[in-house]
Amino acid sequence: MSKYTQQQIVTADSSFAAPAEFTMAYLQQQIEGIAQFPSDLEAVLKPLSKELLNTPYRDGGWTLNQVVHHIADSHMQAFARFKLTLTEDNPVIKPYHQDLWVTTADCNIDTSVSLDLIKALHIRFVAIMKSLSESDFKKEYIHPEYKRNFSLAFVTGMYAWHGYHHLQQISMFLENQI
Repeated sequence: MSKYTQQQIVTADSSFAAPAEFTMAYLQQQIEGIAQFPSDLEAVLKPLSKELLNTPYRDGGWTLNQVVHHIADSHMQAFARFKLTLTEDNPVIKPYHQDLWVTTADCNIDTSVSLDLIKALHIRFVAIMKSLSESDFKKEYIHPEYKRNFSLAFVTGMYAWHGYHHLQQISMFLENQI
C-alpha cells in the first residue's frame, strides 16, 4: 500500500508562503537552503537506477529525470532574472512554458548533467545572494504573465522553497516504491 496519495505528492510542501516581512535573517536562512540543496538532491538521486529515474512520479506527470532537468531550467531562469534585476531598473522578464521545456531533447539526457549544472549554478547564485544588501533584495522585476512585480527577497524565498518542493515530491514517490 502506498504511503502517499498522488495528490499528496503533487502538493508536497504546499505552495510557497511568503513571510509578512523579509528580514535579513530570513533571507540568510533561505540562501543557506539554496546552497545546501544540490547536495541534498544528489544524495537522493545517486542510488537510483536509470529505470527509476525515467519513471513518472505520478500518473500523467513528469519523470524524475524531467523533474531534475526542470529544476535546472527553472533555477537558471531565476539566476538570469536576478542578474537582470540587479543591472536594470524593474526589468520585464520573459516567461517560459515549463511543461513544453521538459519535452525538449535535452531533458532526455542523463540526470547527472543537470545535477552538475545545478551544483555549479547554485555556487554562482549563492555568491550573488550573499553579496546583496537589504536594499538590493527590495529590487523588483515585472512578471508579465502574473501581471505583478516580484522582489529579489520574494524570489529568494520562492526558489529556496521550489527546490525542496520538488525534492520532497521525489522523496515521497520513492517512499511509495518501498
